[in-house]
Amino acid sequence: MSNHKLEPLVYLVDDEYAVRDSLALLIESTGQTVKSFASAEAFLTHYNPEQPGCLLLDVRMPSMSGLELQDELLRREISLPIIFISGHAGIPDSAKAFRAGAVDFLEKPFDNEILLKRIEEALNKDIANREQFNEHLEIQKHLAHLTMREKEVLSLVFKGYSNKETARILDISNRTVEAHRASIMEKMQANSLAELMVMVTHPEMLNDNLQKS
Repeated sequence: MSNHKLEPLVYLVDDEYAVRDSLALLIESTGQTVKSFASAEAFLTHYNPEQPGCLLLDVRMPSMSGLELQDELLRREISLPIIFISGHAGIPDSAKAFRAGAVDFLEKPFDNEILLKRIEEALNKDIANREQFNEHLEIQKHLAHLTMREKEVLSLVFKGYSNKETARILDISNRTVEAHRASIMEKMQANSLAELMVMVTHPEMLNDNLQKS
């Protein structure tokens, strides 16, 4: 997949047409692309998970509220950065939104410059998250090509054991360990031991792969 190559999109969900219209014009004036929806349900129907972006979301809406939409996105494991906008939300609403991962909570009327800055930050965050996720998948794919013995060698290398110690623990020769390490470097497409260590310390990487051996 190449999600980060798609143009980022600002999703705008607010039940008031006038708000959607004015905000869309403001955001589009910066060159960003905006897709507006009058309800949370309409957004869920048209949301494209392949598309990087952020969500500008009203708190109080009929049917499904902004906070309920946030809960639904969490349930679906969609980590789209959310900026809440509200004219009449209290501290409990904003606290709940932040606890669930919102990047900001702006009270109407808000400063347009601040809003545009928060949108830019949210878009950059989503692009970075997607690139990290794709990198994670790529490393997992490389790890899947390792043999069981190579995973054992890699696990010991990661723990700081020398070739000699690794050979003794696995009851194999030093030369065999060297051959396994060379194969690991090639399969993982690592240019150095330091780069390899960064790869396997990626979140959950060791738990997902090395400990299976």
